[in-house]
Amino acid sequence: MNDLSNSLAAADIAHSMHPYTNMRLHEKQGPMIMARGDGVRVYDDQGKEYIEGLAGLWSVAVGFSEPRLRDAAVRQMDLLPYYHSFAHKAHEPAIRLAEKLAEMAPEGMNRVFFTNSGSEANDTVIKMLWFMNNGLGRPEKKKFLARNKGYHGITIASGSLTGLPGNHKDFDLPAIPVTHLTCPHFWRWGEEGETEAEFTARLLKEAEDVILAEGPETIAGFIGEPVMGAGGVMTPPEGYWPGIEALCHKYDIVLISDEVINGFGRLGTTFGCQKYGFTPDIMVTSKQLTSSYMPLAAIIMNDKVYNAIADNSEKLGTFGHGYTGSGHPVACAVGLENLAIIEERDLIGNAARLEAQFQGGLRKFADHPLVGEVRGVGLIAGLEMVADKATKRSFTPTGKVSGQVAKFAAQEGLICRAVYDTVALCPPLIVTEDDIDQILARMGRALDLTWDWVQAEGLK
Repeated sequence: MNDLSNSLAAADIAHSMHPYTNMRLHEKQGPMIMARGDGVRVYDDQGKEYIEGLAGLWSVAVGFSEPRLRDAAVRQMDLLPYYHSFAHKAHEPAIRLAEKLAEMAPEGMNRVFFTNSGSEANDTVIKMLWFMNNGLGRPEKKKFLARNKGYHGITIASGSLTGLPGNHKDFDLPAIPVTHLTCPHFWRWGEEGETEAEFTARLLKEAEDVILAEGPETIAGFIGEPVMGAGGVMTPPEGYWPGIEALCHKYDIVLISDEVINGFGRLGTTFGCQKYGFTPDIMVTSKQLTSSYMPLAAIIMNDKVYNAIADNSEKLGTFGHGYTGSGHPVACAVGLENLAIIEERDLIGNAARLEAQFQGGLRKFADHPLVGEVRGVGLIAGLEMVADKATKRSFTPTGKVSGQVAKFAAQEGLICRAVYDTVALCPPLIVTEDDIDQILARMGRALDLTWDWVQAEGLK
């Protein structure tokens, strides 16, 4: 970590509040200050090089030094640095980006609403469905179904959809009517002797039982990430998503695919719903939309949802929702250029081509004494740390050992993220075969160093 006498580090400790951080611990150890980026690598203010194995926050598709995105931002700054989209106003970058997203989305998803973040987008989806159902004369249809371990944001409403205890404790969440279903992770939540197909059937029965118990007429939407990200990189069992889609159709529940991490190539497909064979009514996208060079998110919806919202806006005279930065022209210009780069350089294809090397290399760590399971798809993966491989018993406290892996990985020049007991990796889509070899080597050294530490600490 940084020398605490460093003036920047001292100023950070004195004045900054960091998200997802133990603030008192931060005051003692100080920040890791990043100074510059170059491709898949970043460099701290001491000049140390790291492979950014989490693409920032699951988000930087084109790397940390793409001049085309800088130039796109400068051009738009020179032309029209800001304008809004309230009350019939528009500008070309937002129009063109909405058009492009409708072109990329599954058939029938033709309407786009912009926000500044995935959290705001999911918060907006909740409001949209409440607004829609009130307009349709269904004021009781306001509840949501989500999953334990799912992540959908941190506003009061989107944080309620999130199914992680750390996002609820002492925030008085959930604060909206939401039921969290079993996490669809077979390795951890499958019962003894249960096959994957039986696990899928049990989860689908659970979902239908909850729908019937709550009353289908009270449930507005089902939201889920095709592959769960911040909960620990959990891939769904076979047949799960088509089954959920069928239930949503059966009971007139809007199906929302949270594509904030999955979208724009992460799984080797344009969107995660395409990987798992289902078509949602709404997709929420962000992160890789601009490679996080600018804050931007987009809600993409089908005509059925749009028309119900539009009809109610006509009845009331307005859709009374939006943000100062909704469809910001600079962010949209960067998004358009970013999507052009992803297409021109076939970065979605790159994720698909490198999947075998990335996932196969990581799965070799399944034999490591610390690793209970290696899982993932495309260019996203998680390694779950366990105290006992036979029983899958976790270390206590949660996250202590995975956090140590992340610390040793940084020491070895690899940025990863500890999420509960899982070490997550999600490199930029521009990653190469050589980069992956280096990621695997650095992760291997970090695991070995952590194993030595675990034994020295007597944690087994």
